[in-house]
Amino acid sequence: MFTRIYILKFPKDIVDQPIICQLVRQFDVEFNILKATILPQHEGVMILELRGHKENIKKGLAYLKGLGVKAESVATSIHRDDERCFQCGACTGICPTTALSLKRPQMAVIFDAEKCSGCGLCVTVCPVKAMEVSQERISGFSESAFEVH
Repeated sequence: MFTRIYILKFPKDIVDQPIICQLVRQFDVEFNILKATILPQHEGVMILELRGHKENIKKGLAYLKGLGVKAESVATSIHRDDERCFQCGACTGICPTTALSLKRPQMAVIFDAEKCSGCGLCVTVCPVKAMEVSQERISGFSESAFEVH
């Protein structure tokens, strides 16, 4: 499964349409609305976590783009400072994608960056601040936000 968080901006003329419902039906993706401000006759803004097969998410983002929705990929890159990390495992219990897990019996914390959605929950719970958000990969509202890497 592939998971990413996006900020979506909807043009005011389409905020009354069931766009997310169609996204789920047509492209077989799961979603979690993290925050939304949708008002009639105003530009809508939604922070949405999408989960599904990478190709389906890619097609879903193309569908949104075709409707005039702008997308920004949020904090897609989390890094671990291995020198700071002392393998306490606090991050493994909060990671929603299992990108952080415990290898037993060694009790080593394993970080799989490919599974990471960039939600940043691990950053907030790490007692030694070994987990960091990389700001360099946050896209603007640009064409690259519709690309799934």
